[in-house]
Amino acid sequence: MLPNPALYNRRKRANTVGLALSMAAMTLGLVVLLWILAVLFYNGFAALDWNMFTKSTPAPGSEGGGLANAIVGSLMMLAFAVLVSTPIGVFAGVYLAEYGDTSKTAEVTRFVTDIMLSAPSIVLGLFVYAIVVAPLGHFSGWAGSLALSLIAIPVVVRTTENMLRLVPGSLREAAFALGAPRWKVASMVTLRAAKSGVITGLLLAIARISGETAPLLFTALNNQFFSTNMSAPMSNLPVVIFQFAMSPYDNWIRLAWGGALLITLAVLALNIVARVFFREKTSG
Repeated sequence: MLPNPALYNRRKRANTVGLALSMAAMTLGLVVLLWILAVLFYNGFAALDWNMFTKSTPAPGSEGGGLANAIVGSLMMLAFAVLVSTPIGVFAGVYLAEYGDTSKTAEVTRFVTDIMLSAPSIVLGLFVYAIVVAPLGHFSGWAGSLALSLIAIPVVVRTTENMLRLVPGSLREAAFALGAPRWKVASMVTLRAAKSGVITGLLLAIARISGETAPLLFTALNNQFFSTNMSAPMSNLPVVIFQFAMSPYDNWIRLAWGGALLITLAVLALNIVARVFFREKTSG
């Protein structure tokens, strides 16, 4: 039976219009993205020099300076956040995927994880401020790491659970048939089979928390001087960029561009590495 010519032509026109609108939206998004990246790379590379990595943030009205204290502070808080969020997120994801099919505890855990995934980062920062900073009476790098950990944990949990559920059930059945206990099947079979996806989730979590500003404003705040004392206010790149970008000093604005470029390059590198791991898992 031949299609109705009028109906066919109408559908064809609708398809053409939809395709054109989709292409226009994609083009607009790419143009805006490339524009932002072009401005960032132009100003950021112009600000890069050796002093940025060797000198601390300058005082108001002074010349020169760098971001050494902010870079070290960010790396330390990220490192401790990863050390906290990785085991908690991975173990929780393993429990949800391997043991939590009908458990009420797993159902509550998934619900809380979804809430934390959708919660604004500033809310988590205020939560840490209320339970850590306010009782202690001062900001600290530990509080900043805790806030970043709360942001990273649900990402690792959800990614780990999803990756483990992609492992074929035949692998589990074969291990059970050989007499392996459930904990060994979960740790030695399914987790190993999904390790690329789990690492991908961890890298994506690091990429997300590396540029968070709002939680650090309420927890670590900032420090003009070079310090590795996690029990005191600690300098970090996101807060320094936030403060310097709105300042009237040219060298502060230049350093803000340089810091923004460093974070962008770090996030780009983490996303590329995550895609490489995911591609290896897919091809495997």
